[in-house]
Amino acid sequence: MENSDSTVSVPPPAPLSVKKENVMPINPKIAELTESRQELLTRIQKLKEDLQGWRTKLDTQVKVYRDELSELKNSLNTEVDQLRSDFQELKTTLQQQQEDVTASLRNLGLQDVSGEAKETEVHIVENIDENAQDIPIGDNSTDIKE
Repeated sequence: MENSDSTVSVPPPAPLSVKKENVMPINPKIAELTESRQELLTRIQKLKEDLQGWRTKLDTQVKVYRDELSELKNSLNTEVDQLRSDFQELKTTLQQQQEDVTASLRNLGLQDVSGEAKETEVHIVENIDENAQDIPIGDNSTDIKE
């Protein structure tokens, strides 16, 4: 077993001057990476600030639009209420005028002339429909059955 231990060769340690030469080129690389890292961190910080600024502007604009829409909604609701009131007033006025006209017609002895006119109109239309049904289809004669 002693022979096997002695046959294993361990590489001799490298001289110190070689180690220093390998370390020297790494230091500029580390400095370069550190500088690059710092630049990236600065850019990221700037982007975060820009994003926060945009978010603030967007929030402000949304609030302005929301306030404008609220004002428009209130204005429209007020106008709609006014229109409803105006239409109700017109309806009441028209009903009153209709009642006045009806009362005037009753006083003159012409009770509900408009109702009689409608009945007459319906009767005429019914007579026309009946006469149209009596005409044979395809007959070119001018005789109309009554």
